[in-house]
Amino acid sequence: MSGNESQRLARTLGTGASVFLGLGSIVGTGVFVSIGLAAGVAGPAVILSLILAALVATANGMSSAQLAAAYPVSGGTYEYAHRTVHPIPGFVAGWMFLAAKSASAATAALGFAGYTLNALALADGGTGWLQPLALAAVVVLVLIAARGITGSATFTIVVVSITLGALFLFVLGGLGSLDAAAGDRLWPLWRPGPEGGSPLRGLLHGAALMFVAYTGYGRIATLGEEVREPRRTIPRAIIITLAITMALYVAVGAVGVATAGPEGLLQATEEQAAPLVVVARTFGWPIVAPALALGAVTAMLGVLLNLILGLSRVLLAMGRRGDMPPAVAHIAERGATPRTAVLVVGAIILGLVLIGDVRVTWSFSAFTVLIYYALTNLSALRLPSERRMFSPVIPVLGLIGSLGLAFWVERGIWLAGLGVIVVGLLWRAIARRAWGERTAEESAMAPSGDGAAADESRP
Repeated sequence: MSGNESQRLARTLGTGASVFLGLGSIVGTGVFVSIGLAAGVAGPAVILSLILAALVATANGMSSAQLAAAYPVSGGTYEYAHRTVHPIPGFVAGWMFLAAKSASAATAALGFAGYTLNALALADGGTGWLQPLALAAVVVLVLIAARGITGSATFTIVVVSITLGALFLFVLGGLGSLDAAAGDRLWPLWRPGPEGGSPLRGLLHGAALMFVAYTGYGRIATLGEEVREPRRTIPRAIIITLAITMALYVAVGAVGVATAGPEGLLQATEEQAAPLVVVARTFGWPIVAPALALGAVTAMLGVLLNLILGLSRVLLAMGRRGDMPPAVAHIAERGATPRTAVLVVGAIILGLVLIGDVRVTWSFSAFTVLIYYALTNLSALRLPSERRMFSPVIPVLGLIGSLGLAFWVERGIWLAGLGVIVVGLLWRAIARRAWGERTAEESAMAPSGDGAAADESRP
């Protein structure tokens, strides 16, 4: 066995497992929490925000798909931009991904703890357990992720099945509980949200917030090195994942607004951080609320696990290129898992759980993720024509959509995001001086990514 071979991850994932990993990354904090925040700024037009965010996500997903098929390696846009644009935009993409998704992972852990305490009727008396429970969830899932991708995929399939069933029950229960005022809550769509402001600004701000709720499909791309037949599997899995998610989110959003109104969704989010469960308790079907609470708990766990997986693979790729300490690029066994990267990511998330603010974290994630996907589309535009799967119009639309939405979040948030980029570039300068440029021999340890043909010959 060659040294290069021992440092490659095994290709074990097919289309079905990849779809479930994508759904496990998407269906979680976004639909269970941020839909209430978006309703607060967009009002009934949160339904249009969901559709607009989905359209931008579709363009980004198609760009991600063709990049992942052309370069089926771990690292996502960090690798794509590094190969097609320039090392500095590549680093910025990886840095923004780490910043945004580490914060999102901490939010998911706290969301899991909050929903669990809510389900146990400890939301008032058990607040002291919030952080300990979140910390325990991170530790357990880091241990699962450290064992390898196959076990993680199996866990995700179980979690996603429970979550999707609970959300489907929410839609059915909501439709069966509509009253005469439902039309007034939904119409007119084009009016200021509960937090005020112009309808257009509310629509775009809401779309920026909801865009984050679609971004889990990128996890499929960051796991590109572990997918069988990547040129066929990755695009198919991303498109299927997005189609399921779009239909689900629009249905849940419409039912939520029709039954509780945007004001009710916002109030439930601010007071209990569990808007859908609070709304479900008003339905005529008593089973919906506890089932949804169970679905929310499992969804948060699924999101947290898949964020750990995605973050560790980006950290692995950055370690391979010398933008992070080389130790995080180590793979102990052939095709096992980058355990050092997983443990480092877990430590970062544990720290953020202790200091995180859910609302600020979600807005920060919106800005940083939109910048990340703007770089994804820029990378897709630079693909050689023989490696393109779709028209160049797709990444152009994705680039315009991502940058257009990014700066509709609060000014303080996007200024902080730009500050994080500056800090990252300073870190890169220090890292390159500390570890130097990778030698040709060291770089050869990472997969070349010269297309799927060579990779698909692997078992």
